[in-house]
Amino acid sequence: MKIINLSNNAVLADKAGMADTFWKRLVGLLNRNSLEKGEALILKPANSIHTFFMRFPIDVLFLDKNSKIIALFPVLRPFRITPVYFGAYLAIELPAGTLQLTQTKLADSIKIE
Repeated sequence: MKIINLSNNAVLADKAGMADTFWKRLVGLLNRNSLEKGEALILKPANSIHTFFMRFPIDVLFLDKNSKIIALFPVLRPFRITPVYFGAYLAIELPAGTLQLTQTKLADSIKIE
């Protein structure tokens, strides 16, 4: 899958996977040593995430049902937890630095295809 920031036409990822079951969301990125440029993991549904036992920092976006960014966390380090965003529909985990590189910001519109 591909993730595009429609607000600035930036490609956030062109190799995104979906974690849409309890077990896939539970494991998430725990079995990975890194996320390469262009990779991402979409957690659906998700209104909060943690990075307990992860080996690397990530960028995180929370989207509402209209695919607008309602929260973002650049370079979220291991052993952290985000607040709960009750309006969030899904979360996207990206390689650290992707948000800065693509100039992605709060309220941007995201397309997943």
